[in-house]
Amino acid sequence: MNRRRAPLAASLAVVAAVAGCSTSEAGSVQHTETTTGATTSAPPPHLADLLPGMPPPLSDTDVYAANRELDPSVADHRPLVYVPNSESNSVTVIDPATFQVVDTFPAGGLEPQHVVPSYDMQTLYVTNDLPIGGGSLLPIDPRTGTPGQPIPVRDPYNMYYTPDGKFALVVAEADKSLDFYDPETWQKLHGVPVPDCAGVDHMDFTADGRFALASCEFIGRMLVFDVAERKPIRTIDLPGGRSGKPQDVKLSPDGKQFFVADMVANGMYVFDALTFENTGFIPTGHGAHGLYITRDSKQMIITNRHEGSISVWDFAQDKLVHKWFLPGGGSPDMGNISADGRVFWVSGRHHGEVYAIDIIDWKLLARIPVGKGAHGLTVWPQPGRYSTGHTGVMR
Repeated sequence: MNRRRAPLAASLAVVAAVAGCSTSEAGSVQHTETTTGATTSAPPPHLADLLPGMPPPLSDTDVYAANRELDPSVADHRPLVYVPNSESNSVTVIDPATFQVVDTFPAGGLEPQHVVPSYDMQTLYVTNDLPIGGGSLLPIDPRTGTPGQPIPVRDPYNMYYTPDGKFALVVAEADKSLDFYDPETWQKLHGVPVPDCAGVDHMDFTADGRFALASCEFIGRMLVFDVAERKPIRTIDLPGGRSGKPQDVKLSPDGKQFFVADMVANGMYVFDALTFENTGFIPTGHGAHGLYITRDSKQMIITNRHEGSISVWDFAQDKLVHKWFLPGGGSPDMGNISADGRVFWVSGRHHGEVYAIDIIDWKLLARIPVGKGAHGLTVWPQPGRYSTGHTGVMR
């Protein structure tokens, strides 16, 4: 599918000024001077038509360029790791400095799946997708780590935020729907049925924020939808057929490719981020599941849940460069990387535990018992200007 782009109305010189870029920064916007004033080269295709209201990227070659330092707005947030235990209906809280459990509290609903940072990074939400026909979000104050009162929200298996911050995007897996909520009042404003996307699950957004690619876990396909128009564009059947189980989705730092982990195919599919065509497949390990960009945007961590391993993809080398197995085995599922970029925190889905892994020296720092069905944990605070959701996909 070809996607024609209208020219970006504002010059990239303005983008650079708003974002605080200088022309000396690697990957920053380039411009030249003429006798009639400042001019800019044309923006690259993946940034040619930004979603209105979306913060302009800091770099045209790295969508994660803001993920180096903590924003001042999270300076007073307590450093903690939050673990939703899907089979215990609880949340375990870990002190990352001591590796000790410091709190456990009810999730505020049934089958908590993920802990999701809000777009403005001032609240964390536990997504509880049961009972069927119901569901709730449990807000957590990141300054203290304490929960509030549950908010009724239907079937929130997962949750994202549109890159302009206008909507909380609830992934209603059982309902086969993408539901757009007011993130302040939690009133449902729009429902987008996706009947051809059984098991709608994870997603990520294009660099311009205009489109998203979502996994359809129970039918072996992907869904492309228009964010601004709130409508599905197309579905894409994976080469493995309906037996495939696509999971996490992640945009490459340069904004040109999507990577999609598939637990049955045991690796990652690659998609062109402009055309959404499948361009390749990379075997990583049995049960490929979660995808995490390192803080320097140079590599990507892949969890292989069924074999208890971690693979590392290097973007510059365009290949897998490392594979590491958990000593004694495990089931690494979902998580995130510490603010300093050194420790990967990941849930052990089938072992009721959490792993703290040093990804510089590649050693297991701690194996911490938590509740049953440990799932979409988040590390907080994290660097970035805003959150697009899940366990902390920051830009």
